[in-house]
Amino acid sequence: MKVPEESQGIGAALLPILEKLPVLSRYAKTRGWYYVISWLHRVTGIGLVIALMVHMVTLWSWQTPNVYYTGMNIPARPFFVFLAWILSLFVSFHALNGGRLILYELFGMRGDETMIRWTFGLSAAYAAMVGLLVILKNQRMSAFFFWLMMFFAGAVTAYVVDSRTARGRHSLFWKLQRISGSFLFITMPAYLLFAYLNPGLADGAQTVVVRLQNAFVRVVTLALAVSALYHAGYGLFSIMADYASSRTLRAGVTALIAVVIAVLTVLAFRLILSV
Repeated sequence: MKVPEESQGIGAALLPILEKLPVLSRYAKTRGWYYVISWLHRVTGIGLVIALMVHMVTLWSWQTPNVYYTGMNIPARPFFVFLAWILSLFVSFHALNGGRLILYELFGMRGDETMIRWTFGLSAAYAAMVGLLVILKNQRMSAFFFWLMMFFAGAVTAYVVDSRTARGRHSLFWKLQRISGSFLFITMPAYLLFAYLNPGLADGAQTVVVRLQNAFVRVVTLALAVSALYHAGYGLFSIMADYASSRTLRAGVTALIAVVIAVLTVLAFRLILSV
């Protein structure tokens, strides 16, 4: 990917670093950066699906506190914090690159190279911000005020994308994928960020219980969970559809994905509404 000399953007400084990474540089030279970025989007998406499932199972362990606190014992906690920081890279890149794809598909923005550089640059900036909050551990914010702003911003973004897809001939499932993605573009990075805006939230499930006592925050959390699960399910279906040539195999894997997402959705409702 060539970087125009005029207005290189925040991500331009990262390109020399990325081009030195063994695996990325090899595929970038042989198949191009667009191939690398498409696979990074899929890999981070699959990683986020796994993280979402682990997160839900972990929170479900409220029902058996001994299991929860054994798994999150103090010696292991720094390792989980590091994984959460790595997750911030996955979240920011997947969200920003998804936003780039929506802008390209629905709004006709063709400055792809510039948007890709900003995707890498802002992903690094978001991860740096999360890392700083992890180190400081001294920032606090009202859950209601934070989620009021984030939910409003996410809802407006989803509405804009919805109005753009309304006249399209794509399937309803395709449209919902873009709409849910635009909502998650704001709310998913916010969800991870909020954990470190309030020290202690990442240390135990009890603080999550306290947060969900607020009715509005509970509604927002439900909307976030449903959007994330649908987006995850459709994303897995899309990846599968690209590689499964057999119609029978496609039908079987689609049914499996639908069942898993349905079970996780029921679990999310029970988890959030039972608090």
